[in-house]
Amino acid sequence: MALPAASARAQCLLRFRGRSPLPRLPLPLPSPPATTRAASRRRGVRMASSDASAAAPPSATVEVPGAAAPVLVVGAPGLPEADFRNAVESSLFKQWLRNLQSEKGVLTYGRLSLTRVLIQGVDTFGKRVGFLKFKADIVDEETKTKVPGIVFARGPAVAVLILLESKGETYAVLTEQVRVPVGKFLLELPAGMLDDEKGDFVGTAVREVEEETGIKLNIEDMVDLTALLDPATGGRMLPSPGGCDEEIGLFLYRGRVDEETIRSLQGKETGLRDHGELIKLRVVPYSQLWRSTGDAKALSAIALYEMAKREGLLPHPPSANL
Repeated sequence: MALPAASARAQCLLRFRGRSPLPRLPLPLPSPPATTRAASRRRGVRMASSDASAAAPPSATVEVPGAAAPVLVVGAPGLPEADFRNAVESSLFKQWLRNLQSEKGVLTYGRLSLTRVLIQGVDTFGKRVGFLKFKADIVDEETKTKVPGIVFARGPAVAVLILLESKGETYAVLTEQVRVPVGKFLLELPAGMLDDEKGDFVGTAVREVEEETGIKLNIEDMVDLTALLDPATGGRMLPSPGGCDEEIGLFLYRGRVDEETIRSLQGKETGLRDHGELIKLRVVPYSQLWRSTGDAKALSAIALYEMAKREGLLPHPPSANL
């Protein structure tokens, strides 16, 4: 979590250059009501008009502490004005700006500078921006060359390693579901994205497990494996930082069950079908898990679990049955 001082430095003033469809008038238009001006100030957005043609892409300037000058943010040709504004005002974009100025941020040491951002695509889940694709022009001041700056922003997520002991054998519960980007069905840990800006990782983990597996877990029985990392890491797992901002909190649950529970979970169909989730559960012996999946979440959770167990950092497993 960012310190209050860092959050204050990360506040951005956005000045949108809108385009008015009205013809130019000989008299100035009346000022907006005081309530409208006050609301704009609260949002940190100052609206303005320009003579730009209707074909010009939407744009804004962003004051970023640590940047040499106000940063120009533009929309790709054809990007709707509403999508552009939602993108610039989204928690995904604001968090990325905060990251630039964090302890190990790109702009912290003065060698790199941000000059321009191109918003290329926006996907919304209801009213919330879920996925954001943009390109950032970041320049090395020593060599005057650009560093790779293509960003797929999707924000924080969680995954849970569920280990169930039955008759002296430990099993892991996985989901098998279609993953269109790789064109395959994959075995993965139960996982999901955070739905809001509250940062409730453990609550989201419990909720996602119930939605994807039908298993109801108690929050007090969850172990945050990524919290065992050095604070300098941010306490999260970054699966693909070369192109995606996603940070994942990995959790552990251990419980005891009977053989019938294991049989009932194997092949069970779950998921929110109205959200496009086509999920089957797979239960595999934990000893075989590391070679049963290529899921980065699962492999990372195994590594954290084994290292934490070796160093005696894990609490005793709960004695109650699932």
